[in-house]
Amino acid sequence: MKIITACALAAFYCVNAFSNTTTILNQPTEAQVMNRFAELALECVHKEYPNIVKHMMTGDEHVKTPKQLYPAFYGCFDWHSSVHGHWLLTRIASQYPESEHYQDILDSLAQSFTTENITAELAYFNRPNTGTSFERPYGLAWFLQLTSELRHWDNPKAKEWLAILKPLEDKIVANVSDWLPKLAFPIRVGEHSQTAFAFGLMLDWSVTTGNQGFHDLLTTTVNRLYKNDVNCPLNYEPSGQDFLSPCIAEADLMRRVLAPAQYAKWLADFLPSIPTDGSANWLTVATVSDKSDGKLAHLDGLNLSRAWMLEGIASVLSDQDARKNAIINAAKNHKEAGINSVIHDMHYMGSHWLGSFATYLETQAGLQ
Repeated sequence: MKIITACALAAFYCVNAFSNTTTILNQPTEAQVMNRFAELALECVHKEYPNIVKHMMTGDEHVKTPKQLYPAFYGCFDWHSSVHGHWLLTRIASQYPESEHYQDILDSLAQSFTTENITAELAYFNRPNTGTSFERPYGLAWFLQLTSELRHWDNPKAKEWLAILKPLEDKIVANVSDWLPKLAFPIRVGEHSQTAFAFGLMLDWSVTTGNQGFHDLLTTTVNRLYKNDVNCPLNYEPSGQDFLSPCIAEADLMRRVLAPAQYAKWLADFLPSIPTDGSANWLTVATVSDKSDGKLAHLDGLNLSRAWMLEGIASVLSDQDARKNAIINAAKNHKEAGINSVIHDMHYMGSHWLGSFATYLETQAGLQ
């Protein structure tokens, strides 16, 4: 892996010690930015430690290392971050085949996506009393994004890897399909268990794959849980360790299931505080006080996810909608703060996952 100087790594920004101001020395190119994101994932997808293992043990025989438990997705601190780290690499290879890290990405994916590894991952999902709720819904949604990206990637290796991952994909879809009718209420938190964000990724997968049955089940569930919501308490956000906005994520989800005119009316009832004067200050950009604290560092991700969700909301509103400029301007502010948090020096508590969020935003993955 190429070692980049701290100044270059920080999006080519350096501090002028004499003026105590920040000066842009060189504006990074799109390729340089995407290479930066690829480097973050390449550095962690096969880095086993540090690691948080979410694993039910019912006997001494279940005490195992992360790599023994999840031989494909053991890196990047936890299973779901490893999954979307692999998605990041797949996305960049698919969208930027000229990347200087292209071959490194292929080698890294080949190391993970073996029949032996995925067979063991599937066996974990089939464990009694464990596999049904494991990584539900966040990690499962990102896995479906990973297989979606393999479908979009016009590369023979992508087809081979998709075939290897397909049994695990089938198991995940079956688990989610069994769970959705049982879900009596939405989960409205700002972290992994939030349902609105996960349902959005899952709906996108159903469109990519043409899985009409899963799409219909999701759409029915989304309308049942969210369609009648009004007056989301946006002024209560964010909580201190959010990386997803309950209100903005729900609004981004609903644009996927409602017709544009119906959605515009629903949004007016759901977020009546969106201004019509184009101002961006209706949604405050979050700041992180300690990037070494994994929970506090979540707020950098909140800025990134808010940015792409706001772009998603704006994408279905007409140009005549008086709220559109305020939404776009808020998205710009959040994007600037979020991307800066990724291209500046980072602690591993953020670097093991924020690159995926930045890549999702920069490549407009949710708008395709």
